[in-house]
Amino acid sequence: MTSIGQQAGRGLRWGLVGNLITRAGSFTMGLVLARLLTPEDFGVFAVAMAATAFVMTVKDLGIMAAVVQWRGKLEDVTPTATLLSFVSAIILYGIFWLGAPYYAAASGAPEATGVVRLLTAIILVEAFTAVRSAAMLRRFEQDKLTTAIAIGFVANAAVAISLAKAGAGAYSFAWGQVVAAVITGVIVFFWAKLPGRIAFDRPIAVKLMKFGLPSAAGVGLESVLLNAGYIVVGAVMGPDWLGYFLLAFNVSSWVPGLIGNAIRNVAIPGFSRLAEDGGKRLSDGVRRATPLLYTAILPFAVIMATLAHPLIDLLYGEKWGQSAGVLRWLAVVMVVRMLVALTYDILTAQGATKATVWMNLGHAFVLLPALIAGAHLDGIRGAAIGQAIASVAAAMPLAVFFLRRAGVDLHGVLPSLLRPTLAAVLATATAYVIERLVSGPAVVELITAGGAAMLVYTLVVVPVLRKMPSFGKKEVAS
Repeated sequence: MTSIGQQAGRGLRWGLVGNLITRAGSFTMGLVLARLLTPEDFGVFAVAMAATAFVMTVKDLGIMAAVVQWRGKLEDVTPTATLLSFVSAIILYGIFWLGAPYYAAASGAPEATGVVRLLTAIILVEAFTAVRSAAMLRRFEQDKLTTAIAIGFVANAAVAISLAKAGAGAYSFAWGQVVAAVITGVIVFFWAKLPGRIAFDRPIAVKLMKFGLPSAAGVGLESVLLNAGYIVVGAVMGPDWLGYFLLAFNVSSWVPGLIGNAIRNVAIPGFSRLAEDGGKRLSDGVRRATPLLYTAILPFAVIMATLAHPLIDLLYGEKWGQSAGVLRWLAVVMVVRMLVALTYDILTAQGATKATVWMNLGHAFVLLPALIAGAHLDGIRGAAIGQAIASVAAAMPLAVFFLRRAGVDLHGVLPSLLRPTLAAVLATATAYVIERLVSGPAVVELITAGGAAMLVYTLVVVPVLRKMPSFGKKEVAS
C-alpha cells in the first residue's frame, strides 16, 4: 500500500507539472488565435472538437481502461488489445467520415464538414498508441507521458499559429492537433517498451470486451454530456454564438484540464489497487480525496463566477464580452464536473462500468431538455444556466447514489464539505462588493476583488485543511 501511494503521488506530481506547462502553452496559444481568428472560426472548430471528443473516448471500445485495470501481465494482453483498438478505430473513423456532413448540418455549421473529417483522423494515430499509453499509466510513468505530450504541443502551437496567420481559419486548429498527435504517438510507441506483435486471443478478447464495452459506453456518454452544449447552441443559434460559448467553456475547462486530467491519470490505477484489498481501503481513499479536491477547486469557481467580465476583457478583449455571462454559470458546472469525474474513476476502478452508463443516462435525461429550453429562452447564457441546473440537480445526486450502491462508504464526507462551501460563499460576497466599489481597468478589478476573495477563502478554509487526514506513509500503510 505504501508503494502504491508513493507511485501515485509521483505520477500525480508529474501530471500536474505536465498539465501546467501544456495548459499555460494552450492559454497563450488561445490568446494569439483569439486575435487572429473570428468567433465563427471558433464555432466551426467547436463543432469538430465535439465530434472528436466523442470518438476519442470510445475509439478503442474501452480497451485502454481495461488494460490499466488488467489483473495480470501486460505482455499477455498487449497483442490482442492493440488489434482490437486498431480495428475499432478504423470502423469508427469510417462512420464519422461518412456522417460528417449530416453531423455538421445538424450542429448548424455545414462548413465544418472538412474540419470534422480532418480532426477525427486523430483516432487512427491513437489506435496504435492507446494500449501503450495505458501501460505507462498503469506503471505510473507520467513523466514519460508528460514529456511526449509537451513535445507534441510545441508542434501543435507552431502549426496552428502559422496557419492562422496564413488565413486557414478553423483548419489551423485541426492541423495543429493532428501534427501533435502524430509526434506524441511516435514517442509513446517507442517509450512504452511493449512488444510490437499483433495477435488475437479469444479468451483475452472476451475479458477485455466484457470490461471495456460498458466502460466505453459510459465514457462516451460522459463526452456527449460534456459537449452537448456545443451541439445545442450551434443548432439553435449558429456558429457565431457558438464561438462565444466555446470560449467560455474553454476558460471553465482550465482547472479540469490542469488538475482534473492529472488526477484521472492516477485515479483509476490507484483506486484499482485499493479495490483489490476490499472496500474499506477504497472507502478510506474516497473520503480523503473528495474533500481535498472540492476544497482545491472552489476558489477558481469563485473567481470565474464573480469576475467573469473583467477576466474575459483582460484576456481576450471586449469583442468576446458575450462569453462572460456564460462563464458565470459554467463555473458551477466545472465543480460538479470534477467531482463526477472522480466518481466515474472510482466506479471504473471497481469494475462497476455498467453503473457509469446508468449514471450518465440519468444525467442526459435532465441535461438535454434543460439545454434546449435554456437556449431558446435566454440564448447562450440560458444554455449555460440549464447545464448548471442539470449538473446540480441530476449529475451530483446520481454520483452519490451509484457510489453507495457500489459499496463505497461516504460517511463523514458531507460534513467535511461544509466549511469550504461557507468559505466560497463569503469569498463570492467579498468579490461581488469590491468589484462594484472599484472602478478601473479589468486588471485592477481582478487584483483587488480577486485577491480579497482569495484571502477570505484561505482564512476560512485553512483550519479544515489542518484537520484533514494526510496521505503520508503511516496512514497509507495502516
